[in-house]
Amino acid sequence: MKKRVVVGMSGGVDSSVAAILLKQQGYEVIGLFMRNWDTSVNGDYLGNPDLNQDICPQERDYNDALAVCKKLGIELHRIDFVKEYWDFVFTYFLEELKKGRTPNPDIMCNKYIKFDLFLKEAKRLGADFVATGHYAKMEDGFLKRAKDVNKDQTYFLSQLSHEQLENILFPLGDLEKGEVREIAKEYQLVTAGKKDSTGICFIGERNFRNFLKNYLPNQSGDIVDIETSQVIGQHIGLMYYTIGQRRGLDIGGYDHRMFVVGKNLEKNILYVALGEDNPYLYSDSCIVGDINFNCDLRPSKCSAKFRYRSQDVPVELEYLEDGKIKVSYQGVKSVTPGQACVFYLDDICLGGGIIDVVCKGGEKLWYLL
Repeated sequence: MKKRVVVGMSGGVDSSVAAILLKQQGYEVIGLFMRNWDTSVNGDYLGNPDLNQDICPQERDYNDALAVCKKLGIELHRIDFVKEYWDFVFTYFLEELKKGRTPNPDIMCNKYIKFDLFLKEAKRLGADFVATGHYAKMEDGFLKRAKDVNKDQTYFLSQLSHEQLENILFPLGDLEKGEVREIAKEYQLVTAGKKDSTGICFIGERNFRNFLKNYLPNQSGDIVDIETSQVIGQHIGLMYYTIGQRRGLDIGGYDHRMFVVGKNLEKNILYVALGEDNPYLYSDSCIVGDINFNCDLRPSKCSAKFRYRSQDVPVELEYLEDGKIKVSYQGVKSVTPGQACVFYLDDICLGGGIIDVVCKGGEKLWYLL
């Protein structure tokens, strides 16, 4: 009897090639497409100037997934998690924004939807294994970085438990992105040249500000130069800015670029400072909560990522009595409350947590929430 694998088919090139590779390896492959966002209720794509297309992206993705599955001769099932996505991911996203933080909803989508509800549905379909198109590896019981370091997605898998990672296959772990596209071209798949999805999963390619104002009211306020305490402009709402951001600041008359360094939610102030290496952008420790480890390793020294595209930095971990972790490091720029801090031991992704407090010299930075 062939082992049955249920593959999360997203309508993109990565999941398409994951299905191909699993068929080549002799598995019985079944596709499962998730619908997580109801465009008819949560924002109509039709006629949207941000998109300029006559079908919503999610339906287009489903049609592409269906075409791939027909081409490969595999079944495709479809499941709706619209309510659950709203309850566990989108609500979290909005609540974090209200607090002035910078959330990462994709991490929560993996934790609560793709590797929880999806797994349960896959088991209902008789799956021995579940596979996705993520760039990651499972080796010797450890979650490890993918071969393609530029596409590695272990950062987004950092909130998964050891149990959630059992019987998971990541077929793309040893491939470069270019190799994946070449395989898709060889099979003449409709997804071979399809652009990678960007931005937040449920927003897609839409304008972030136009989308968000449907759910959270704009509240403009002062932009303050933190070094002079002078009001130098107006922001359009604290939720639209993150630490280290330089674009979207309505400020003139400066020879050098200004960067967001902090927020005051109570007074609705956005703090900025001059220059990309301004000291106000740097910290040397943070407190991380919502800790999740996917293995038994608990090092006192390792490396960490504070954003998906950031470089690893050496850190020291102090395990606190309240279950949180104090993470110490040498001056790192733009560590941001609400973002994930993910721990690594060489190529092993140990897990991570959510940044609660950012500090310098043992004191909480007063200009960060």
